[in-house]
Amino acid sequence: MPDKATVTEPDSGRARRPGYGQLLRTRGAWTFLLPGFAARQPFAMLTISIVLLVQHTTGSYGTAGAVSATTGVSMALFAPCTGKLADRFGQRAVLLPGVLVHTASGLTLTALALSGAPTWSLFLAAVPTGASTPQIGPMVRARWGVRLQGSPLLQTAAAFESVTDEFTFVLGPLFATALCTGIDPAAGLITEAALTLVGGLLFAAQKRTQPPVGRADGHARVEHASALRVPGVRVLIVTFLGIGSVFGGMQVSLAAYTEAIGEPGMNGVLYGIFAAGNMLSGIVCGAIAWKVSPQRRLLVAYTALAVMASGLWAAQSVLLLAGLGLLVGVCIAPALITGYTLVEKIVPAGSRTEAFTWLTGAVALGQAAAVTVAGQLEDRFWDGAGFLVPMGGTVLALMLMFLLRSRLAPPSAGRTVARGVGHRVPVAVD
Repeated sequence: MPDKATVTEPDSGRARRPGYGQLLRTRGAWTFLLPGFAARQPFAMLTISIVLLVQHTTGSYGTAGAVSATTGVSMALFAPCTGKLADRFGQRAVLLPGVLVHTASGLTLTALALSGAPTWSLFLAAVPTGASTPQIGPMVRARWGVRLQGSPLLQTAAAFESVTDEFTFVLGPLFATALCTGIDPAAGLITEAALTLVGGLLFAAQKRTQPPVGRADGHARVEHASALRVPGVRVLIVTFLGIGSVFGGMQVSLAAYTEAIGEPGMNGVLYGIFAAGNMLSGIVCGAIAWKVSPQRRLLVAYTALAVMASGLWAAQSVLLLAGLGLLVGVCIAPALITGYTLVEKIVPAGSRTEAFTWLTGAVALGQAAAVTVAGQLEDRFWDGAGFLVPMGGTVLALMLMFLLRSRLAPPSAGRTVARGVGHRVPVAVD
């Protein structure tokens, strides 16, 4: 028996070692990954497509930015409702009407802009366009949670999704810009609507991989309480708001800085370096078999992020700003990945899609607020003052996270994490 145990232990250890190859060999994974990638690509095309179309038809960047921001805020506010409905009724039941509404709203916004309709009508159409944006990323993460329940590959899946998101946000704006400038100003938004419709319907058709609805197991029916009732989710929302402040602050401040030094073309290079740091860090993070608890990893990663972000405003050269931007990107991915990993540990299975959408919405809301504040700082103070926004957002979030870190701990085995009505376990009585 001792010899047998000695032989089997290393084999089981190798089986548990996380890796992207092993992850992608998960049964049924490709059936939702491919349509999921097609359906989430439009998400990264939406805001830039609106900006380019509305600016072309109105001649105002201010109006274009405001309409685009309305879409982003609407999406951030309604995304958790979409997630909660998906947990309760199933992803397919939410996606089918959602993609139809989003497609119709996006095409309506396009027609209004091209016809020279009043500005208020553009804002009116922007609300349902953002509110109905399909939350494909959180839905894919929830499907991974079902396929990998209890597996160490969950950390790898979280990293894979983070890298996929970053790749999407690098490729999407480039694709939309090429369509709007090379074909027609409306081509970006029309393509976004078409991809959402086709990709969303294909993703919704994958019924076998969607999380189960209504029952946690063969016997007990789950009460779908809001994910906000989990204290750790509220802490993570603030944490992700801070991450959103980095994305928004960097976008505005890099553009203002490169414009001020007479090198506007460097904006894309510097933001690309920042995004590359995020992607590479995410790939590495997912390939490591972590032994440190996720809540401790989150505190360490977020502390590093706050420190790096706090130095951006003092950068006095393009080279120094590029180096700091790379380090900020490197620090973001571990924080994002670990935050999503914690959801799997602290949130009941019946509320995870909603929890993921709260975090995705928090990043979008933090980004929208940061763009507004950073723009005001750049207009009113010195060039680069907008870099104070990433510093302020991450430092405040870190302080709150440190004070409430105990709420990020997974519930103990004896605690009840979700209320439900099920069968009692028979107990012998003397």
